[in-house]
Amino acid sequence: MVNGLDGTRMLIGLLIAIVVLIILVLKTRVHAFLALIISTVLVGLIGGMPLMNIKLENGSTFGIMNSITSGFGGTLSSIGIIIGFGVMLGQIFEATGAAKKMAYTFLKLFGKNKEEEALALTGFLVSIPIFCDSGFIILSPIAKAISRATKKSVIGLGAALAAGLVITHSLVPPTPGPLGVCGIFGIDVGSFILLALVLSLPMTIGCLIYSKKYLGKKLYRVPNENGEIVEKPYEAPNYDNKVDVADEKLPGAFESFLPILIPIVLILTNTIISAVGVKGDGINVILFLGQPIIAVGIGLLFALFVLGRHLDRATAIAEMEKGMRQAGIIMLVTGGGGALGQIIKDSGLGTFIATNLAAASIPVVLLPLIIATIMRFIQGSGTVAMTTAASISAPIIISAGANPVLGAIACCVGSIFFSYFNDSYFWVVNRTLGVSEVKDQFKTWSYTSTIAWAIGVVEVLVLSIFMH
Repeated sequence: MVNGLDGTRMLIGLLIAIVVLIILVLKTRVHAFLALIISTVLVGLIGGMPLMNIKLENGSTFGIMNSITSGFGGTLSSIGIIIGFGVMLGQIFEATGAAKKMAYTFLKLFGKNKEEEALALTGFLVSIPIFCDSGFIILSPIAKAISRATKKSVIGLGAALAAGLVITHSLVPPTPGPLGVCGIFGIDVGSFILLALVLSLPMTIGCLIYSKKYLGKKLYRVPNENGEIVEKPYEAPNYDNKVDVADEKLPGAFESFLPILIPIVLILTNTIISAVGVKGDGINVILFLGQPIIAVGIGLLFALFVLGRHLDRATAIAEMEKGMRQAGIIMLVTGGGGALGQIIKDSGLGTFIATNLAAASIPVVLLPLIIATIMRFIQGSGTVAMTTAASISAPIIISAGANPVLGAIACCVGSIFFSYFNDSYFWVVNRTLGVSEVKDQFKTWSYTSTIAWAIGVVEVLVLSIFMH
C-alpha cells in the first residue's frame, strides 16, 4: 500500500462506507451528495488516512480533506460546464416544441404500423439533451393521440417511447449521468459517445420488440372520448383516422434536429481527427470547436437564437434557469462521487483491490457492473448508481490496467436494471399511461428496463473480450 496504509483496513473502511451510504440515502433525510461526502470521510477515517493534510517527500499533499477537494474539483472541472449547457439546451427543446416536432417527423417518415419504432427513435434522440422524465411527459400526449387514432394499445406505444428515452439518458453524453462517469474515469467524451450510441441501438431494439409484440397485445388499453385510458378487448390497428397535429405551432424539422446533431458531429469529428493524428492551424480550429464544452455551447446558442427566436427574453432566461436548478443537483452528486473515487485512488486501495482481483482471476469489468446494478436496485436513481459505481471502480480498473471506457460503459449499463417503486421514472411512465395494478406496472416498465439492462450486460461481456 502507498503511504503506509494497510490495504485490508482501507477495504473494511470502504465496505462500511458503502453500507452507510445506502442507509443514508434510503432511510434518512440526508441527500445523496451529503451521503457521498460522509462516506468519503468514513473511508479515510477508518482506513487511517491523516485527518489534516500533510506534505509528502515528493511534494504532494496527502489527507482526507485533500482527497475530497481535489476529487470534487477535478471531476467537475472536466464536465461541470457541459452539464450546465446540456440541461439548458433541454429546457429550450421543451419550451419551443422541438421535441414534439422530432416525434411527428419520425411518425411521418416511418409510416403505418411503425408507430412504436418512430416513438422509440424519437425518445432515443430527444433524451440526449433532455431528462427522460421530462421527455416522457412532453411526448406521451403523442403516444395517446396515436393510440386514439389507430386503436393501438397506448401501453405498447408508451413503453417503446419510455425505453428510447431512458437508454440514451443512461448511456450517451451530454446527459449528465454518463458525462459524470466520463469525468470520473477521465476518458474522452467523443469516443464514449460513439461507442455508447452503437451499444444503445440493440438495447432499444430489444425493448421495442417486447413493447410491440407483447405489451401492445397483452395490456391492451386505449384512451376513450374523454381522454381516460381504459382497458378493452384487443382490436387490430385501424388507420382510417389520422393524428391531427396541424393546430400545433412547432418549429421546422431541420432546425429541431440541428441543436442535437451539431455538438455530436463536432465532438465525433474531433475524436476522429485526433485518432488519425492530422495537424495544422485549420485542424486546430476544428479540434477546438469539437471540444465538448465548445460543441455543446454551440448547440445551445443555435437552439436559443433559432429555436427560441419566438421566446421573449424573460421566458428564455426563465427556462434556462429552470435547467440550471436541475444541473446544480447533478453537479453536486457527480462531484461527491469524484471525491469518493479520489480517496480510493489516493489511499492506494484501488491498487490493492485490483491486485487481489487479478490473483482471483475475476474479470475486473464485472465490478462496476455489479456495483451499479446493486446500487440501482437498492436506491432507484440511475445517476447515483452509475456515479457511485464509477467512483468506487475507476481507481481499481485503472490500477488493473483495464480499459476505462469499458468500465464506464459497465457503470452506465448497470444503472438501468429493474426500475421499480424507488425510481421516479417508474411512476412517471406508469401513472402517465394509467397503469395502476402492480403486476401490470412491472410488465409495463420494470421488465422493459430489465430487457435493456440484460442486452447491455451481454454487450459489456462481449466487449471485454476485445477491449483490455
